[in-house]
This record gives sequence, C-alpha cells and structure tokens, in this order.
Amino acid sequence: MPELLDVADELYGLPLPDFTPARDARAKELKGTPLAAQVKALKKPSTAAWVVNLLVRRETEQVEQVLAVGAALREAQAAMSGDSLRELTRQRRQLTAAVTTQARRVAKEEGTRVTDAVADQVEATLTAAIVDEQCGLAVRSGLLVASLSSTGLDPADVAAAVALPDALGFSAPARAAEPPPRPDLHVVPDPEADRKAIEAAQTKLEAAEAELAEATSAHAEVQASYDELEARSLQIQAEIDELRGRIAELETTAEQVDDELSDAEDARGEAEDVVAAAREARDAAQAALDKLAGD
Repeated sequence: MPELLDVADELYGLPLPDFTPARDARAKELKGTPLAAQVKALKKPSTAAWVVNLLVRRETEQVEQVLAVGAALREAQAAMSGDSLRELTRQRRQLTAAVTTQARRVAKEEGTRVTDAVADQVEATLTAAIVDEQCGLAVRSGLLVASLSSTGLDPADVAAAVALPDALGFSAPARAAEPPPRPDLHVVPDPEADRKAIEAAQTKLEAAEAELAEATSAHAEVQASYDELEARSLQIQAEIDELRGRIAELETTAEQVDDELSDAEDARGEAEDVVAAAREARDAAQAALDKLAGD
C-alpha cells in the first residue's frame, strides 16, 4: 500500500492537464482502501502553484538558494543588522525575479505558457517563501495547490495552500524532465495498448467535460449576478439623474424666492417708515388737541 505523500508527490509532479485524470485513475486503483477517498480529495493546483511545484522538482538548487536567502534575511532581521538587511533585500528581489524567469522557461518546456499575471503570483510565492519560514516549507514540499503571499509580519494561510497537512516538512525530490519518446519505426499493433489508450483518452475527455460543465455553471451564476447588479446600477443612476434635475429646479426656485424676499424686505421697510410718520403726525395732532382743550 503506497503512502499518501508518495501518491501526492507523483501526482503534483505531472503536467498540469494530466493531474485530474491521473488522480481519478489512482483513486480508482485504490478503490476499497482508506487511501482512495484521500487521493480523490486531492485538489488540482492552480497554474501558479503548479509552476512552483515544477520549479521545485526541475530546478531544486535554485529553490534551495531562494530558501537560503530567506533564512539569512530572517536572521538579519532578528539581529537588527541594517546593512545586512539592505543587501539581502536587494538579493531577494534580484533572485525572485531571476527564478521567476527560469520558472516561466521550465513551464514553457512542459507545454504551459505562463502569463504575466501567473508570473506575478509565482514571484509573490517565492517572496513569501523568503520572508516566512512556513511558506518556505510549503514551497519546498512541491505540493502547493495555491499561490502564497506574505509580508512576513502576519502568518500566511499556509494550510490552505498545500495539498496535505503533512506537506510541511516534506521535500519533493528532484526530477529531471523526461525526454520525448523516440519514434518506433517497427511498431507492432497492440490492441490492448490501443484499448488502454482509448480508455485513458476517454477518462481525460470525461474529466474535461466535467470541468467544462462546472465552469459553465459557475459562469452562468456570475453572469446572472452581473446582469442583476448592472440593472440595479442603471436604476440607481436614473434615480440620481432625476434627483439632480429636481435639485436644479429647487435651486432656481430658491433664487427666485430670494429675489422676491429682498423686494418684500424693501417694501416692508418703506411701509414701516410710513407707519412711523403717520404715528408721529397722530401724536402731534393729539398733543395740539389736548392743549386746546386745556385752555
């Protein structure tokens, strides 16, 4: 009975398109054993994680150099050595950029093109391996299922990025690229081999169709959510435009009312002056009357 780590090491060292059919085939071989369900549960790695896993196996010395710089950097940080920190930080940037370029080349040799976005994730994973010891262990395992990111200040979620909890402490062995098979000029028909090849191709096709169906379903859900949010956005924008129009109308009305209020204030002042004059005249007349009556 193989160990789960051995099976995982075998699967995560395969070309990315081969992972799912190979995993399912291995689980089928192990049917009836406790290992079958564990193998079936192994997650397919993201492209960036697969590139790092490939790098660990193909360019082991490069990865060991990255981890060594990480150990030295953390030691310099602990010792609070400013000069050492600056020099190691410069080396870290140069090294991660160079190793990422190497990773893209190795992946291309395996038939996988690495986009700039994936390359950024690969470089971020290498940087995390330098600044965080646990990330370094995860990278060295060669069993990543997701890329890593860490500043070294807070612990990274390493458990979610590796295929198995036992991955930390495991080191994927170096593995040279397999040379392409040489053509056999004297091929003898082998019905059994043809049957197996057809079965393997059928398995790959079924896995691809299942992934396509899953991706299509997820896309439909995302599209529906997008359409709903877009409609809501348009509705809100229409309401905003309506409110802006109403505000413009109210501002115009407010200006007119302010003008009318100013005129009314002037009229009120004039009326108050007339009232004051009339009151003054009345008071004078009353005084004259009182004087005549007293005489």
